[in-house]
Amino acid sequence: MDEVQREFLDIVTQVRAHLEYQKALGLSFIETTSVGSPQPPVHQVIPTNEKSLVRQTSELAAVREELGDCTRCKLHKGRRNIVFGEGNPNAALVFVGEGPGKEEDEQGRPFVGAAGQLLTDIIVKGMRLSRDDVYICNIVKCRPPNNRNPEPDEIMACEPFLIKQLQAIKPKIIIGLGNVAVKTLLMTKEGITSLRGSWKTYQGIPLMPTFHPAYLLRTPSDKRLVWDDIKKVLAELEKLRKE
Repeated sequence: MDEVQREFLDIVTQVRAHLEYQKALGLSFIETTSVGSPQPPVHQVIPTNEKSLVRQTSELAAVREELGDCTRCKLHKGRRNIVFGEGNPNAALVFVGEGPGKEEDEQGRPFVGAAGQLLTDIIVKGMRLSRDDVYICNIVKCRPPNNRNPEPDEIMACEPFLIKQLQAIKPKIIIGLGNVAVKTLLMTKEGITSLRGSWKTYQGIPLMPTFHPAYLLRTPSDKRLVWDDIKKVLAELEKLRKE
């Protein structure tokens, strides 16, 4: 077998593993891009370890299977889809938000509405990454009615699955998006305005609290503050890449 054939078989193996992961998470489609369409510059921050990817993919799929068709809290009564999370199972960077909105509930994917587009812009245009390079999830996996904040009992029912997600991925850095996510992760009553921009720690993982994209849609003048936070994350990721 020549080198070209080996490379082709490696690609097939990786694609198959990725498709099995998507299937395990309950997705029935994958996004495609037309040949020749412009692609954003992508910089791989931390090299992917193939063995770790296989293990983490399997562990995430097991968490999703354990979650099942969840009825552990009252949020299941009004949902259309569970929004488990998506992205690279071996991601160095994980974004944790609050909960699904209307578009997310309809599609079963996190951050796909207006706030999601802004988050995508931060990742792609600001950080020069792809959404496929990072992992994106929420504190709760079902949409709260009228996009209200998740209630304590709902968070308590869903948080074990978030913890298992993060334990499976083992990210180098977490970005907490907004009050609910940061307060839950840090187990604090302190607000996001005072917390953002300063490094915290979640189970030994550096955590950067910042404003939720939905807040930025209402208060665009604070985008510069979020960009300051993102630059700190990029600097830390660059240090990790060089180690």
